[in-house]
Amino acid sequence: MAAVVRCRALFQLSRSQINIFNGVCRSDSVLQTCLTKRLPCVRRAFSGGVRLYSSEVNSGDDLIVRYLDGDDSGIVVMGINRPEAKNAISKNLVSMMSEALESMKTDNTVRTVILCSMVPGIFCAGADLKERAKMQQSEVGPFVTKARTLISELGALPMPTIAAIDGAALGGGLEMALACDIRVAANSAKMGLVETKLAIIPGAGGTQRLPRTVGVSIAKELIFAARVLNGEEAKSLGLVNHAVEQNKSGDAAYLRALDLAREFIPQGPIAVRMAKLAINQGIEVDLKTGLAIEEACYSQVIPTKDRLEGLLAFKEKRPPRFKGE
Repeated sequence: MAAVVRCRALFQLSRSQINIFNGVCRSDSVLQTCLTKRLPCVRRAFSGGVRLYSSEVNSGDDLIVRYLDGDDSGIVVMGINRPEAKNAISKNLVSMMSEALESMKTDNTVRTVILCSMVPGIFCAGADLKERAKMQQSEVGPFVTKARTLISELGALPMPTIAAIDGAALGGGLEMALACDIRVAANSAKMGLVETKLAIIPGAGGTQRLPRTVGVSIAKELIFAARVLNGEEAKSLGLVNHAVEQNKSGDAAYLRALDLAREFIPQGPIAVRMAKLAINQGIEVDLKTGLAIEEACYSQVIPTKDRLEGLLAFKEKRPPRFKGE
C-alpha cells in the first residue's frame, strides 16, 4: 500500500514537472558587458564562438547568469562573482541565486545549468564570516535557513546541474556543489566541509549529501577531521565525477563541464528530467517503491511528441529534433 501511495504521489509530481517544463520562457537581452580576464568561464565560452545573453548584467553583480546561444542553446551558466570576498555566501548572493533558480525552473528552454565561479582560483569559500560577524545572534539562524533553502532549491531543479570547481570549494561552497547532479574539479582545486574547525557543523545539507555521495564512514572521517581534498583525491573518493588538469586560464573544470552539458543537450529534454526525478526519488526508498517511481516517471514520457520523434528519427536514420513536447 505504501508503494502505491508513493507511486501516486510521484505521478502527481511528475505531471507537475511536465506542466512546469511547458511553461513560458523569459526573454533575455544581448550581452552588453565586455568579457574581461577576470571572468574566465564566460570569456572562454565567448572566445569559442558562443554568443552569450544576459539580463541587465554588469561586472559588479554578485551573480552573473548567461544563457548560451547557437549550438550551446539550452545551457545556462550561473557564475558567482564576489572577488573581494572569495565568492563567500552573503545575504545578497543568496537572494540573487534564489531569484535566478526560480526563473530557471520554469523555463522550458533550459536543458542544463552549470554553476561556476567568475573569480580565478576560487569556487566558493563558504559563508561570508565578515558579514556574519556583524549579525545579531537572532539573525544567524534565519540566514542559515535561507542558505539551506537556496541549496535545496538548487538540488531540486528539474534539469541536470553541473558544478565546475576550478578553485577552493569550502563549507557552504562544497555544499552547493554537492547539491548539483555532477561535479567536475580541477586537480588543483581544494574541497572540504571544514565547519568543525569553527566549532559548528555543516548547516546547508553537507551532513546529508556528503554521506550519500561518498558513503557514511568516509563522510564522517572528512567532516570530523575538517579535511581538505584536492581534485584527484576527491575523484578517488567519488566526490567529483571528473578531475582535470588546470590550464593557464584557470577554467579547465568549466570547460569539462561545458563538454558534459553538450552531451546532454541532444537528448530528449523531458526524458532527461524524468530520469533525474526517478533517480532522485528512487534513491531515497526501497527497491520495490523505487521501481514504482520509475514506472510512474516512464508513463510521463509515453504520450510525448518527443518519443514519437525519436522513433521516427531512428527509422529515417537521422538525428532527432526534440522540442520538449
